[in-house]
Amino acid sequence: MKTFKDYYSNVVKLSFDDHPFSKAPKHVWIICQYEGKWLLTHHKDRGLEFPGGKVEQGETAREAAIREVKEETGATIEALTYIGQYFVDGKGGKIIKNIYFARIKELEQQETYFETHGPVLLEELPENLKQNAKYSFMMKDGVLPNSLAQINELKL
Repeated sequence: MKTFKDYYSNVVKLSFDDHPFSKAPKHVWIICQYEGKWLLTHHKDRGLEFPGGKVEQGETAREAAIREVKEETGATIEALTYIGQYFVDGKGGKIIKNIYFARIKELEQQETYFETHGPVLLEELPENLKQNAKYSFMMKDGVLPNSLAQINELKL
């Protein structure tokens, strides 16, 4: 387990074990690749980030991940792999979020992207996201670099 502080100085506990904090988390975050590029979404308030969101009633975290990627980017997932889970006890309450890695099959334009401006494809992620105002706070703590290392280790 890795422990560090997020962008807002909340303590984050990150684990790559099988659902260490909850078997039914209420949030998901999906690191996506499409044709060798990173697929992000441009959130209207937070900036560039990987897709994610809340698990709706009657939905599994896996189903939420598939839905969120489609809603926020127009993408259809070819392969979805559970990577890990993290826990934050912040000012807004406790959040447990599943992290997934998705290989994208196709990317289609759609009329609405809900709370986002739609998909953004990047050849590579910037080295110092913490200093880049274009990116969401969710891209600026230890979750992303540790998850990318895990994805590489699993050879996904």
